[in-house]
Amino acid sequence: MSAAVLWPSRVRQAAKSGSDREVVATYPYRNACPTSVWTSLVDQAENVIEYAGYTNYFIWQEQPRLTERLREKAESGCEVRFLIGDPDSRVTRDREAVENVPLTLTTRIRITLGALEALRELPCVQARFSDQHVALSVFRFDDQMLVTPHLSSLLGHESPTLHLRRLTEDGLFDRFAGHVTALWERSDRPVW
Repeated sequence: MSAAVLWPSRVRQAAKSGSDREVVATYPYRNACPTSVWTSLVDQAENVIEYAGYTNYFIWQEQPRLTERLREKAESGCEVRFLIGDPDSRVTRDREAVENVPLTLTTRIRITLGALEALRELPCVQARFSDQHVALSVFRFDDQMLVTPHLSSLLGHESPTLHLRRLTEDGLFDRFAGHVTALWERSDRPVW
């Protein structure tokens, strides 16, 4: 006899259905998501890589040879986009006051801007400023993404992260991807 016959409510509780099927994993903290997950997502992406984090600072610290790997992706036709906060904006200054840490948002953003300089000449790499995503980071790799909703006064690495895989139209993945696309289209401030 099958488990579904013996314990039908248990099977229903354990089986994902509907939009939650797109949730691959959840992490109580962004830094609890293994570095190997980030590495495999970058390395497996072929068409789109989007970093829509306010500073994107940590990716340069945690991913070995990221600049070279992104260069290879872009040279093979993968679209690489960065949506980052404006280091000179009021939103950044206000958030810095909330965080109140020595490694300020401005500093973290400027580190990312410095790293992006090495990719500037590549037509498949674009970067824009946006202050509208200070409370949500979305990192897309083709049909998978990592999403971090920032909690209160916590730093990004202290906030939870969802690993999503696109399976349905207008599911969680599409909702977050649409959000980033809308932010990108509203941003008319290219980094270069």
